[in-house]
Amino acid sequence: MRAGETFGFLGSNGSGKTTTLRALLGIYQPTAGTLHIGGKTFDPRDGIRLGYLPEERGLYKKEQVLDVMAYFGRLKGLGKAQARTWSLEYLERVELADKAGTRLDKLSGGEQQKIQLGVTIMNEPELLILDEPTKGFDPVNRRLLMDIIEEQKLAGSTVIMVTHQMEEVERLCDRVILLKDGTSRAYATVSEVQEQFGGTVYRIVYSGVLPASELYEITASGEGSADLAPRDGADETAVLRELINAGVAVRSFTTERVSLEEIFIRVYGAKETAVA
Repeated sequence: MRAGETFGFLGSNGSGKTTTLRALLGIYQPTAGTLHIGGKTFDPRDGIRLGYLPEERGLYKKEQVLDVMAYFGRLKGLGKAQARTWSLEYLERVELADKAGTRLDKLSGGEQQKIQLGVTIMNEPELLILDEPTKGFDPVNRRLLMDIIEEQKLAGSTVIMVTHQMEEVERLCDRVILLKDGTSRAYATVSEVQEQFGGTVYRIVYSGVLPASELYEITASGEGSADLAPRDGADETAVLRELINAGVAVRSFTTERVSLEEIFIRVYGAKETAVA
């Protein structure tokens, strides 16, 4: 990995994402492989400032929010006053300032997740490892947490993130790895993955009958609409001309890059994606 980049782990359930993260952290003993960040071999025992948000959330639920956050701040090397100040500012940022004196077990699941993320990013971690950081959040709070993660990246943190939210990947990740059955299917930038597995698609709204063609493949269709994947680099002009010559009334024709969500479904299959 390059220092300061955000790296996305993608894959269906059971593909090895969480296991890989735990091996990196020394929770599991890896059988092979190393992680290099900025040309240096990563070892969690080297004293790097590290933030880890596990898939299974868990804090001291019978304690008050501010006390728990300040406690973890002290563990991460902050002074008592600094830990409390940082915690109060974070609670204000995530709209939980009025919950500072509330026991954690009295918060909603989403509110508890916000607290856990705050504990994770305390003390400006050099490396952030996030396992499904926005799982279970509504769109408004998901956007808020994405903003916070992006702020950490801009502040210089290197981020490794597992997520099934392709919007998060497209917004935050510089590079991704696609895992399937414990092996890598792709390791590249987001745009390179899109080009490798999808490229572009022509989206049309029409009336008439779409003809079979050597210029495109129909990858999706609905009532009066379709997605056409160009074959052998066929450009939009050639495809549009063929449709018009075949008597198709084209009302709308747009060229778009295939989304990561569509690529995910192609690679892992609709059945796997549904349970991910």
